[in-house]
Amino acid sequence: QVQLVESGGGLVQAGGSLRLSCAASGIPFSNRPMGWYRQAPGKQRELVADITSNGITNYADSVKGRFTISRDGFKNTVFLQMNSLKPEDTAVYYCKLDWGRQYWGQGTQVTVSS
Repeated sequence: QVQLVESGGGLVQAGGSLRLSCAASGIPFSNRPMGWYRQAPGKQRELVADITSNGITNYADSVKGRFTISRDGFKNTVFLQMNSLKPEDTAVYYCKLDWGRQYWGQGTQVTVSS
């Protein structure tokens, strides 16, 4: 059974940093495409950043230069380093894995106070 477990969310002041982690279990060791999405209250879920099997990264314009996605393929874990956080980054952040189908984590809350 595939499971994604996110961690690292919390409350931070504007300008601060957080590092999210997403550990995938139930799959063999592999660098599968993974990504981070977020959903703010009353808004649709949106892509934040993703990383391909070859390590190519892609970012939403709103986070370019502030967020960095990376992975540890040996541990099937993907990270999201978030710097210079803004109140508009407040959302539930979800991890996604592509492996034949899409798998989603349960989400972790990120709240940025002004």
